[in-house]
Amino acid sequence: MASIKNKEVLERWKLRCEEVKSATAFASKETPTEQRKRILHLLSDYNAFVEYYFPHYTYNEVLGRSIPSAPFHLAAAKKIRDTPNLKAVFQWARGHAKSTHMDVFIPLWLKAHAYLGKRELNVMVLVGKSETNAQTLLSDVQAELEYNQRYIADFGQQVSTGSWEVGRFVTSDGVAFFALGRGQSPRGLRHRSHRPDYIVIDDLDDDEIVQNQDRINKLTDWVREALFGALDGGRGRFIMVGNLISKTSVLYNISHTPTVHVSRVNILTPKGEVTWGAKWTREEVAALEAFSGYRAFQKEYMNNPITAGSVFRAEWIQYKKLPRLTSYSEIVLYIDPSWKGTTKNDYKAAKLWGSLPSGELHHIKAFLRQCSISEMVRWVYDCYEWVRGEGASLRIYLEAGFMQDSLLDDFATEGNARGYQLPISPDRRKKENKFARIEAVSPLWERGKVYYNEEEKSSPDMLVSVEQTLSMEKGMRGHDDGPDADEGAIWLLQRSSRTLGVTPKVGRRTTSIKNQW
Repeated sequence: MASIKNKEVLERWKLRCEEVKSATAFASKETPTEQRKRILHLLSDYNAFVEYYFPHYTYNEVLGRSIPSAPFHLAAAKKIRDTPNLKAVFQWARGHAKSTHMDVFIPLWLKAHAYLGKRELNVMVLVGKSETNAQTLLSDVQAELEYNQRYIADFGQQVSTGSWEVGRFVTSDGVAFFALGRGQSPRGLRHRSHRPDYIVIDDLDDDEIVQNQDRINKLTDWVREALFGALDGGRGRFIMVGNLISKTSVLYNISHTPTVHVSRVNILTPKGEVTWGAKWTREEVAALEAFSGYRAFQKEYMNNPITAGSVFRAEWIQYKKLPRLTSYSEIVLYIDPSWKGTTKNDYKAAKLWGSLPSGELHHIKAFLRQCSISEMVRWVYDCYEWVRGEGASLRIYLEAGFMQDSLLDDFATEGNARGYQLPISPDRRKKENKFARIEAVSPLWERGKVYYNEEEKSSPDMLVSVEQTLSMEKGMRGHDDGPDADEGAIWLLQRSSRTLGVTPKVGRRTTSIKNQW
């Protein structure tokens, strides 16, 4: 590899090349027929391809064994191979080998398909935070092409004399590779008659740039216009990878672009199971979360960046295994459907809370989504049936202003389909300023009176609920529908029982609510 000026980078490169060469050394004892049979198998089985050609990546010295690719790795490889014209965002948690697969394994797998007479890769462009960063990432591909003995034995010598520079090289069979920093002009980028057909944007966002909305908007435009325009009229694979560190980010903007395929992988599934179980145990993930802290863990490993507010603190969010529903003194399901019936705008919220004789308040279940009214209504009915099926009773409340709204038609329609109507009561109190009401109940969290359902810890609705709670601050422009519904449920629970040590001042109730069961 020529023209490496930085001594540290040069040493890294030399060590990497030695590692690749040593790990892939072998003495072939196959006949040409046996070799072809093996190659055909490896090209058809992505996991086997990775394990055979890249043992230096898959072997984990700490565990003392190889770590197989996860199902989401295999699904991504298949999606990319089978979709020649692909626009995709792979929003994977930190440590989930997104760069390794998208920058190294999958491009070399696609390139190897030329063995079958099908050329899947002509020009690859790897985009990083800077040109140097992109060159460093691309050097891993270059090391494999130059020193991977297994790959060379099966697919031929890769180095092309006279065209093997840092961040810009062409293999002996005419496949070109380019490194590009964010914001650099990709216009006119091509090799002979081929324009880029595999562009991968790797971790474009960082903690500094996401603080500047203006820069994010300009960089998003650059990705959509100049960079995407480097493809031949949109033909080719256009891929972005990273974990969601902020909702003010290019990754967030591109993932919310129509027609873009989005693969989102968190370290834990909604059921709390480890997504890449071959790499981590549940105990290791728990230890990781304990050390990182709630906000950092959500940002780096759950694709759930939380903007710190001024009312609630992350250390006040407590989880525990909740008791049977029949243990609660009272259970309230509070519904805040927002004023829009579409899937956009505000979130529709339905929060199930319970109070214990001891004074603890438990957040049992949450529905918090930008969705249709009918989706929320179905969840409310399902929740009601679940609580009753557990032998417990509950009260359901809806802000009085919605009681004459057309959304009641949705409840009636669902009720007719199920054979009964829900007993919904109106919350008639005269509400004061929303922020003041929510701030008034925050001492309950601070004094350890509030617990969240441990079984719901990784559910998307509960994650959004906690995110909105921790983001609360005066004058905020973000969503606060979840905390607003929480306050409504807590007010009603406390109205029935004043056993708690803290009674929030959230306004006087002007009209009593009669039980409409």
